[in-house]
Amino acid sequence: MTVSDPVLQTFRLGSPWQTVDPFLFVAYHLDAYPEGTADLGPDASLAGRPLGQDFGNPAGWNMYHGRTVPGFPQHPHRGFETVTYVRQGVVDHADSLGATARYGDGDTQWLTTGRGVSHSEMFPLLDRERPNPLELFQIWLNLPAASKTADPHFSMFWSERTPRVTRRDSAGRTTEVTVIAGTLDDTDPPSAPPESWASTESADLAIWHLELDADAEFELPAATGPETHRVLYVYEGSSVRVADSEVGTGTGVLVDASAPVTLTAGAGGIKILLLQGRPIGEPVAQHGPFVMNDATGLQQAFDDYRRTAFGGWPWPADDPVHAADSGRFARHPDGHVDTP
Repeated sequence: MTVSDPVLQTFRLGSPWQTVDPFLFVAYHLDAYPEGTADLGPDASLAGRPLGQDFGNPAGWNMYHGRTVPGFPQHPHRGFETVTYVRQGVVDHADSLGATARYGDGDTQWLTTGRGVSHSEMFPLLDRERPNPLELFQIWLNLPAASKTADPHFSMFWSERTPRVTRRDSAGRTTEVTVIAGTLDDTDPPSAPPESWASTESADLAIWHLELDADAEFELPAATGPETHRVLYVYEGSSVRVADSEVGTGTGVLVDASAPVTLTAGAGGIKILLLQGRPIGEPVAQHGPFVMNDATGLQQAFDDYRRTAFGGWPWPADDPVHAADSGRFARHPDGHVDTP
């Protein structure tokens, strides 16, 4: 590696994907669900699956913690944010704030857990005649100490309001960038939640999804801050050349964000998730669903959850789903309903 090589480190994508400060965790879910039933579960045998803990991916899909509908019934969080970007399929959300939603097919749900939220994320299989593929990223973004016990906040970024930048190289090959956070060119993405590290301008935070056509070239601009971390998750396609380094699919790449870098897709095209941000630079103490700064904070989180259940659970089941024909919507904690 030369001094000018922008590739600082590469690593294989495991489960979950490796991250750097200010990010904590990235889970990529790709499930080839079959046709659905009247109960919105899979029209397939569940015999032999360890229901409640089904992560083995037999037949190309998982039930996760779901027993009828795949997904994650109610569970608590404190001290960080979940950013859930759904590329295919739908998610039914419910939480202890009273918020609920159905979203998918390009939508993003951003939840600041702050002092504590319980939520469920279920994957209803709406189509009874055709397969129900699901593809999503769940990203955990840390909160600084000053915001770890802030008021929770629920946000929905509809696909129709999410900026997309299309660039063509000198040969006319296309790159499309979905801008969930941060800015690219003159984009104006939805505002991050008020207590988010992303809402701090100097955090230089970006969440972008890049899709490059075969052999397409795209120049990533330099980040605005010299301390900014930038990771490229090369997760689908053939390969990509990052400046002079050839990178295969299934690889994470930590790159120098202080200068522009040219990406060149291989013959099969490439899809990349980009995460960047200035590090928070604080101690991280994590135990399961809680992320604090030290063991005392973790113990307080467990004590508070046992005492208050983070406001209780206002839903009749741990795994609520909406009617098959409900469409995409979000009902916020104050009762107002938002649709695409």
